[in-house]
Amino acid sequence: MIRFWLQPVCLSVACCVLTLPACAQAGDTTAAQIAAEGQQAMAHGNMLEAKASFEKLVRMEPSIAEAHATLAAICFKLREYDETVSEVQKALKLKPSLPRLDSLLGLALSELGRFDEALPKLEKGFKSTADPMTRRMCGLELLRTYTELGRDADAVQTSLELNKLYPDDPEILYHTGRIYGNYAYIVMEKLHDQAPNSIWMLQAQGEANESQKNYDAALIAFRHVLEIDPHRPGIHYRMGRIYLSRFTENANAEDRDSAVQEFNAELEVDPRSGNAAYELANLAAQLGNRDDARARYEAVLRQFPDFEEALVGLGGVLLDGQSQQEAVAPLERATKLRPEDEVAWYRLAMAERAAGNKDAQQKALAEFQKLHHATPAGLRKPTDVEEVTPQQLGAAQEP
Repeated sequence: MIRFWLQPVCLSVACCVLTLPACAQAGDTTAAQIAAEGQQAMAHGNMLEAKASFEKLVRMEPSIAEAHATLAAICFKLREYDETVSEVQKALKLKPSLPRLDSLLGLALSELGRFDEALPKLEKGFKSTADPMTRRMCGLELLRTYTELGRDADAVQTSLELNKLYPDDPEILYHTGRIYGNYAYIVMEKLHDQAPNSIWMLQAQGEANESQKNYDAALIAFRHVLEIDPHRPGIHYRMGRIYLSRFTENANAEDRDSAVQEFNAELEVDPRSGNAAYELANLAAQLGNRDDARARYEAVLRQFPDFEEALVGLGGVLLDGQSQQEAVAPLERATKLRPEDEVAWYRLAMAERAAGNKDAQQKALAEFQKLHHATPAGLRKPTDVEEVTPQQLGAAQEP
């Protein structure tokens, strides 16, 4: 079972530092001055100086729970986790009602590798706290704790919740991505151990090799799948995609012909395979067989009206022939289904121009330009209608 350490969670001291009692009101101006010096050092990011001030303060005023809590937060920031635990425990003993200290204690215990002790405190902090920063930190540390305790399914569930709560947080995306990958690896290892020669293992091997562009090994694995189950849906389609990828890289006509054979074989196994039918329509369009391509795209769309890539493909074929105005309807629908498809907007602009709709043309072109310029230069696709295809922008959806 794979294990990995998440990077230590970087605690914002402001999240756990609590308001100190006004020492000056008690007549102790020295204690008040030390507290102010410590807080000023914290504000300037000088944690060592802040720690020295609050250590002096807790020696002078050992009964002030907030001073111990603040010192605990400083120690956590300095990655002095043993001292963090000690100061949190002192603060809780003096004032159990202080907020967020259980969460801070759980974070420190986890960093010390005391995962069983940390777990209930982290779970409480993640599920019950109203403070978004504390919840985020507890969630990240929970990923590490669950993983170290071998509770991989719980780590995945927490990852899903974190992604929902913080969908655009790069650190969340990084760590949850690792959790998903780790869990997938564990599941596939179990499949290998339990059924190394099964059809499922062979299919997994084929897909893994395909993703790594190890095309020959992928084809061998998929052929073994078909030896066991000649009518298994989806396998001829995947083999066709491999041949198509090789054709794209090497321009070997034999690979293109093999792709056509595999897509047709897929339709024999599964006549409702929209993916295979779509690929055959694309190939017909690329070969200049416009009538055949149009008929194939339209057949796909009769089965799957919301197949966005097929709508864009049909629009391209219509633009390439004598029916340019007819391209407006499928391309308008494509832009509604997938507003981020820049090729759909570009082709729609061309179709609107052919139809004489100048305002609509300008609107579509503006949308295309906005999407196109938002893409890094090295990742931009060509914009010529003849050159851009839905296939170049990505694989077809799975209707």
